[in-house]
Amino acid sequence: MKRGASGGVAKNREPRAVGKTVKASRSEMAEVVLPADTNPLGKLLGGHVMHLVDVAAAMAASRHSNSYVVTASVDSIDFRNPINVGELVILKSQVNRVFNTSMEVGVKVFSENTLTDERRHTTTAYVTFVALDEFTRRPKRVPPLIVRTGEETRRWREAGERRKVRLALCFKKRARD
Repeated sequence: MKRGASGGVAKNREPRAVGKTVKASRSEMAEVVLPADTNPLGKLLGGHVMHLVDVAAAMAASRHSNSYVVTASVDSIDFRNPINVGELVILKSQVNRVFNTSMEVGVKVFSENTLTDERRHTTTAYVTFVALDEFTRRPKRVPPLIVRTGEETRRWREAGERRKVRLALCFKKRARD
């Protein structure tokens, strides 16, 4: 049994992991929009976009945490422009902020017309993931996030504001139930 500096029993604590940069989590994926994934107007289905957002965000969260991750919440997903059949859909994701066992990941989605080289920002989403221990499948501590640029600092700060709102809404909902 270990004794702490005050003579009491020291708690077993996980060592704090070495931090990782935002760049280490950045992920990008792309696919062609095929007719089977579109509505009768030839536009990519919103549900399919949401699926792709979840996959791209999970890639960034897994890269940062080096672990299995599960989706805890989606704060928002804003559809700005449609994505047409035949275009590329490109998703870029990165960890915005780390809390204890959870991370917020930002995802930007673009459409690209390969015939004209036109690229449009179509969707923005913020997704929260929880890292899981590979053996116990219980939440595990996530390495801290190292922010280096002004843009990364802004995203880190805004993620904290979104978390406050998310937790306030969660507690408000629980009080009603």
